[in-house]
Amino acid sequence: MFRTILRPLTVCLALSALTLSAWKTIYSDQETENTEWSEYLGGPDRNHYSSLTQINPQNVKNLKVAWTYEMPDSGQTQVNPIIVDGVLYGVTATVQAFALEAATGKQLWLFGDKSSNGSNTSRGLTYWSDGNDKRIMHAMGHYLYALDARSGKPIDSFGDHGKIDLHTGLPEIALNKYMVSNTPGTVFEDLIIMPLRLSEESDAAPGDLRAFNVRTGKLAWTFHTIPYPGEFGYETFPPDAYKNTYTGAANNWSGTAIDRKRGILYVPTGSAGYDFYGGKRKGSNLFSNCLLALDARTGKRLWHYQTMHHDMWDRDLPAPPNLITVKQNGKSIDAVAQVSKQGYVFIFDRVTGKPLFPIKEVAAPKQALKGEFPWATQPVPSKPASFARHAYTLTEKDISLYAPDRDSLIAKFKNYKKELFAAPSKEGTIIMPGFDGGAEWGGAAADPDKGILYVNSNEMAWILTMKDTPKESELSSLSPGEKTYTTYCANCHGPERKGNAISGYPSLVDISSRRDRAYVSQIITAGKGRMPGFTMLSASEKQAVISFLFGDEKTEAVASMPASEKTYLPYQSTGYNKFLDARGLPAIAPPWGTLNAIDLNTGEYLWKIPFGEVESLKSKGAAVTGTENYGGPVVTASGLLFIAATKDGKFRAFDKRNGKLLWETILPAAGFATPSTYEVNGKQYVVIACGGTKLGTKKGNKYVAFALN
Repeated sequence: MFRTILRPLTVCLALSALTLSAWKTIYSDQETENTEWSEYLGGPDRNHYSSLTQINPQNVKNLKVAWTYEMPDSGQTQVNPIIVDGVLYGVTATVQAFALEAATGKQLWLFGDKSSNGSNTSRGLTYWSDGNDKRIMHAMGHYLYALDARSGKPIDSFGDHGKIDLHTGLPEIALNKYMVSNTPGTVFEDLIIMPLRLSEESDAAPGDLRAFNVRTGKLAWTFHTIPYPGEFGYETFPPDAYKNTYTGAANNWSGTAIDRKRGILYVPTGSAGYDFYGGKRKGSNLFSNCLLALDARTGKRLWHYQTMHHDMWDRDLPAPPNLITVKQNGKSIDAVAQVSKQGYVFIFDRVTGKPLFPIKEVAAPKQALKGEFPWATQPVPSKPASFARHAYTLTEKDISLYAPDRDSLIAKFKNYKKELFAAPSKEGTIIMPGFDGGAEWGGAAADPDKGILYVNSNEMAWILTMKDTPKESELSSLSPGEKTYTTYCANCHGPERKGNAISGYPSLVDISSRRDRAYVSQIITAGKGRMPGFTMLSASEKQAVISFLFGDEKTEAVASMPASEKTYLPYQSTGYNKFLDARGLPAIAPPWGTLNAIDLNTGEYLWKIPFGEVESLKSKGAAVTGTENYGGPVVTASGLLFIAATKDGKFRAFDKRNGKLLWETILPAAGFATPSTYEVNGKQYVVIACGGTKLGTKKGNKYVAFALN
C-alpha cells in the first residue's frame, strides 16, 4: 500500500551511484549560489528552494546541532525565519520579533510586548532595505511595525511612531472588527502588501487586499475582493455584499508570491463568510477562492481563476503559489502553480492565466440546506491527479483496521454524505481532505527551473455537521452569559464546556483554576490559534460570558445588556470535528500523511511516500502510517528535501529524486514550521522553529540549527 512510486527506476538507480563531484556537475545548471534566505519561504517565488550544495545526500547523515536559541516564551511557532547579512530574524511563540547571530544563535535584540500580540501565531517577518535604511516589517496584533533591522527599535517616521493600524482604508463598519496578520507581507519596490486573517463568520471584515508605502506607512492601493458597484465581479454577490453588512472575508491570509521582473503579484484568497452556509451570498462570489494576478504597482486585476465557486466548505487557498518554469511541447513556459486544500494543483501561464492542463467543470450535487444556493459545477484539473484522497473514493473497506471501534465507525460512515462536492448537511458531510487540507499553510517546495513540485499532505477526514441556529425565544430562559456562550462558543467548546482537545479546542471546565480573568478577556477579544477574536461582543456581553465561565455570573447586573450586532443565519456548524477512532487516531485507513513529488512538465507523479510515524503502532510492528503534518519542505540544489512538520516531532532529510529517507533526528518539540537554510562564513546551516502544542504535542520554545561537523 505504501510502496514508493519511482519512475523511471533505472534512472534513479544510476543517479544513486553518483560521486560528490558528479553531483556538482549535475546541478551546474542551477542559479548562482545564494547564501542567504532573505525572504519568506526563500524568495519572491515562494519555492522553498536553496542553491546551496555543501550539505548533500552523501554527508547529510553527519548533521549535528550547531546552536540552539531558547525563546523567552513557549508554545506554537510556525515561523520560517529569514537570514540577511549573517543575521537571523524570527518571531517567538507570543509574536515578539528577534534578531540572532546566524552563526551562533546569540540574541542581538528582542522587540514586542507579548501582552499585545493578539494571541496569534506568526509565520515570520519581511526585510526591506534601501542603502543604509534596513527595515524589518513585523505584524503584531492588528498593527504593522517598521523596525530598524540593526536595533529592533520602531522607525518613528513610519506611520504613527513606527506602526500603522491594519484596519486602515477599510469601510467604517469594519474598523473595530477582528483582524491580524500572521503571514509576512510581500515587498515590491517601496510597497508592502499585507495578508490578513479575519473572522470565519458572517461578521468578518471585508478581505480587501491593501498595499502600504514601506517608508511612510501610507495606504498606496486597495483591491476589493468583494467587488463594489461597477467593478468586475460585482454581480457574483448580492447587491449589498460590498457594504459588509452580512458577509465579509474573501481575504488573502496565506501570503502572496511576486514576479518582480514583470511587476505581477499573485494572490490566493479564501472563502467568504460565513464559511459553511451561503444563503445570504447567492452567486459564485468573486473574488473568494481565487488565484488573482494583480499589477503590483496599482492593484489592478490582470487575470483571475476561481478554484471553488460559492464555497460552502472553507476551501481557502492555503499557501502562496509557486512561480516556476515548465516545458511543454519543447517550449519553456513561466508558470504559477497553486496547491489547494482539495489536493489539486492548479497550473497557469504566469502572464496570460491560461491553464497548462485542462480544468473540467464537474457537476456538483444540487441537494443542500433550505435557502442555500449550491453552484452547479466545480473545477477539477485533469492533471496532476489529487495528491490527497477524497471522501467520494472511500468505502467501508477504508475504515481503519487499527480502530478498536471499527464496527461503530462503519455504521457512522454509512450515514455521512460523501459525494464529491456534497453540501454541508444535518446528517454530517465528510470533508476529505479535511478543513486544513490536503495542502496547508506550509505550502509546496519546488525546483523552479525543473518544474518539480514537492508537497506534503494531510489525509485526515473531518465531519461537517450543521444544526439549526437557536432562535431568540429558545435562548430567553438562559442567563446573559450562558446565552452569549451558547451563541458564540458552544459550537467549538461544546455545550458542557468540555472542548475537544484532539481537534484543538481546550476544555473550559474549571478555567478559573488555570487562568485569570484578564487572560480570558484577552483571548475573547484577540483570539488564539484557530479561534478568532470576538470583537463584535459588547463589553457587557464579554463580562457576562467571563462571569459565566468563572461560575459567578450575577444575572441581575447584566440583564439589560445590549445585544451584539451579528447577521442571523438559519444554520451553524457543530464545530470542527475530526473523524477519529476511540483512541484518537484517524478513522480512515492509512496513509494519514504523505510526501509527494510531482513533475509539472507532464503532470505525473515521480514518487509518493507515507510521511510520519505513529509510535504506538510502530512499536507493535505496524507499517509506516504517516501522520498529520503542518509546515512545508525545503529543497536544495544538492538533491535534498528537508522537512519537519509531523506530529511525531522528527526532522528529516530525504533524497528529492526518489523520496528515500537519508537522515532524521528528534526535535526538542514538534516543528510545525518550514525550515530555512543559509550559509555564514563558509558553513551551511539548516534551522527549524520547534514550538509544539499543535495536535496535542508537548510545548517547546527553541530554534535549532544544524550543520556538518
